[in-house]
Amino acid sequence: MNLNQKLLIFVATYNEAENVEALFKRICNLNLEAEVLFLDDNSPDGTGEIIDRIAAANSNVHTVHRTGKQGIGSAHLAGITWAYEHKYQMLVTMDCDFTHAPERIIDFLAQADKYDVVVGSRYLQEGSLRTWNLLRKTLTHVGHWLTKNLLGMPYDATGAFRLYCLDRIPAGTFGLIYSKSYSFFFESLYICWRNGARICEVPIELPARTYGHSKMAWRDAVRSTTLLAHLYIKERIEPQAFIYSEPYAASPEFKPTKAQLEWTEYWAEKKKPTALIYDLIAAFYRRFIIKPQLNRFARKYFVPGAEVLHAGCGSGQVDSDIAEKLRISALDISERALSTYRKCQPKSARLIHGSIFEIAAQDSTFDGVYNLGVMEHFTEPEIDQILKEFNRVLKPGGRILLFWPPSFGLTVRVLSGLHWMLRKMGKHEIKLHPDELTHVRSRRQVRAYLSAAGFSLLDFYFGYRDLFTQAVIVGQKATDPVVGISRMLPATSSMHKLFGH
Repeated sequence: MNLNQKLLIFVATYNEAENVEALFKRICNLNLEAEVLFLDDNSPDGTGEIIDRIAAANSNVHTVHRTGKQGIGSAHLAGITWAYEHKYQMLVTMDCDFTHAPERIIDFLAQADKYDVVVGSRYLQEGSLRTWNLLRKTLTHVGHWLTKNLLGMPYDATGAFRLYCLDRIPAGTFGLIYSKSYSFFFESLYICWRNGARICEVPIELPARTYGHSKMAWRDAVRSTTLLAHLYIKERIEPQAFIYSEPYAASPEFKPTKAQLEWTEYWAEKKKPTALIYDLIAAFYRRFIIKPQLNRFARKYFVPGAEVLHAGCGSGQVDSDIAEKLRISALDISERALSTYRKCQPKSARLIHGSIFEIAAQDSTFDGVYNLGVMEHFTEPEIDQILKEFNRVLKPGGRILLFWPPSFGLTVRVLSGLHWMLRKMGKHEIKLHPDELTHVRSRRQVRAYLSAAGFSLLDFYFGYRDLFTQAVIVGQKATDPVVGISRMLPATSSMHKLFGH
């Protein structure tokens, strides 16, 4: 341990009036150059008043009071955030009920030079759980078996006794965490592990609680199992979702409107646990339904090496294959979306923070423009503006490729049904997706939209390849007589074969 590093010991409390003073004395007996943070969730037994008294008498003690019980994971995340904000290099987290012996902190610190996270393990020392009852032992062993076999982590992932070397773990890593309850512990360790943190274990023995009662309820076990299943499936569908990337720096020139800010809020909502199931369904849909369709139409209508703009790029998971063949610039109004896109597609030509109504690009910049599930969120006058802006930034003969759900499409019907069910359940505040204002109704309607913006309709597909979810529309800007249509056509393809007519 580097003696110049600032150390914080964090203890979350709820109804720990019988324990907190004795625990603090044992921490003091370690004679460490450390500060202590107690976070209390408005304990009805007076714990909050006790920690305030301790803080008043000790300059190295800090307290945080929350208005009510918000979950143990939420408390630890708040403690970690507080430690980052106050520039601590090392953070020890532990329970207040003496199941974590403060004296073992010395063993944790001894590993700090070689490892980024040190975990107290109940499985390295024989008989470490001998004072626990059968039910608690069973739950603990089942939890360890699940995290080891589903997530592939060999560590004791469900305990709170840890050391984090914060100066070697980007603060944003913890921003990837969903959980606010006991599942926070295995999820946070999993995300640290997936981001390359060096982890080791220190053997600990966990006695029964000295005073008080365990606060874990059956609902916490159910939530933990649900989150485990989510992590397991998501890892196989969208593994890059667990990797942290530095935030995208917002463009100072771009000032989003109130309506456009809804998309930024949508990306923030994707962090909420209520979005877990929808998140998995959307990930499956992107990878196995939309991505193959995008590959098919991009290969057909964009030549290798073409400069294309993904206008409203979102997270960009579907672009991984075509990014090998095309030079993609990604545009979005959300910094969070652009940050995720950069993580998923690090080879993208450039990222553009801005609006599809006013694209930060010169006239005739791109060979193609495409988007997936964007156009339906706008009114008809707005669609006309967007298409004319696409026309402006496209080279003569350039193409647009739009994935646009029809009113009779499967996803439209399913989302409508889900929102109806949520309203019936009284969950009016839950919105799985921003409002869809304009769906495709017919080929004639699409042809009229394109024609008004200076495009001809090359292709219109709706069918079984994407389970009848999207109308795939291809349009072409009028061809410059000098450049000619040959700029956009593969040399070996005929017009008849390429356009599918």
